[in-house]
Amino acid sequence: MEIFKKVKIYDFVKYSSYGLILSTLLIIASFVLLGFKGFNLGIDFAGGTIVQLQYTQTAPLADIRTLLSQDERFKNAQVSEFGSKEEVLLKIPYTPLDVNDDIAHDILSLLASSGDFELRRVDSVGPKVGDELKQNGIIALSLAFIAMMIYISFRYEWRFSLAGVLALVHDVIIVSGVVILVGIDFNLDVLAALLTIIGYSINDTIIIFDRIREQMLIKRQKDMKYVINEAVSCTLSRTLLTSLTVFFVVLTLYLFGGEIIIGFSLPMLVGVIIATCSSMFVAPRLALMFGFSLEEYYQKEASKLKRQEEKKRLRAMYERGTV
Repeated sequence: MEIFKKVKIYDFVKYSSYGLILSTLLIIASFVLLGFKGFNLGIDFAGGTIVQLQYTQTAPLADIRTLLSQDERFKNAQVSEFGSKEEVLLKIPYTPLDVNDDIAHDILSLLASSGDFELRRVDSVGPKVGDELKQNGIIALSLAFIAMMIYISFRYEWRFSLAGVLALVHDVIIVSGVVILVGIDFNLDVLAALLTIIGYSINDTIIIFDRIREQMLIKRQKDMKYVINEAVSCTLSRTLLTSLTVFFVVLTLYLFGGEIIIGFSLPMLVGVIIATCSSMFVAPRLALMFGFSLEEYYQKEASKLKRQEEKKRLRAMYERGTV
């Protein structure tokens, strides 16, 4: 299945200049958000309790805050709508007073006068478990990056390898900036989305890099810009079909999955767009900026082929007993 029946060569290298400028601005904005606002750690990493309530009428948020403030444990609780005006999410930070085994019963008793509601969910995470999850999350992201770096360093010439790694970092930083901007709690769902984006991004980039290498070896072009434009143009149908398929699936999750999975669906929604653009406009352009030379590459390939032929010749002589 193809979107474009006839392959037209587009000047992606020319447009990638604008893409790099936009990417640089987005990365700077993400670092500014990270420095001044930072991640809003969710209960998974910070510890505490999440309580979800559903009212039969519009939830009285002001009354809920007033009633919760009567108990010392719940004074700093965050009260917000959760998907609809009838549903409420309570985020209660961990305190040393969080020793009551039946915290849900206490909340139900406090809010009894606020209206008719039912308890939908109670999730509690202690600070020690939160720290362990945070450390494991950092380790998971680090190992994912290291694994990708090792893989592409063996697969491609070092300039392409470096460009692929930087494109990965580019994608994760921008998606993280969007998470901070929107105000999503950084929890296990967001972490899962970032890990998925890393895998999706490197897969997209490798498809294009493989095509570039194939074009270099088959057609022996002298203009690297033309090679990149031809490779990206030839894989454009595949890239768009894959990206649109994933995009619409994630869009469905975002629109109909509710607030409960927005920590995964929204970063993935943004990540698919960013990863697709970086594989076409950022990674190949970076390899070109790092000074990749076709003549040098052809010389290395010729030398490699010459060494292989020499090994074959020596092995044949050894097998005939002439060495």
